[in-house]
Amino acid sequence: QVPLVESGGGSVQAGGSLRLSCGAGPYTRNGNCVGWFRQVPGQEREGVATINRLSDRLYYADSVKGRFTISQDSTKNTVFLQMNSLKPEDTAMYYCAAKFAPATCGMSDYANWGQGTQVTVSS
Repeated sequence: QVPLVESGGGSVQAGGSLRLSCGAGPYTRNGNCVGWFRQVPGQEREGVATINRLSDRLYYADSVKGRFTISQDSTKNTVFLQMNSLKPEDTAMYYCAAKFAPATCGMSDYANWGQGTQVTVSS
């Protein structure tokens, strides 16, 4: 496995945008599925979006649908999370994770995690 590395977090006002990046490594080593997750201290981790790097199949949690977009670059080694119309409730530590899966990625059983990047949205 190749370590995953997130970047792009920061502080923004409500309604603003941020783009997170995940150095996800080769899909042959880390897996075809990459997911973005977020967690607030004291709360359960929430799955935000996933991408199958081979099929480009995407999935979004209802809480971010229409506001966030997951994508990958042409090398398939970097996965992005474009976050628009940010709300204070989007404030969290954001993590990317990777795994192998035959078709549907889902939000569970991710084995390889990054260290996270903090997103803070002020009202």
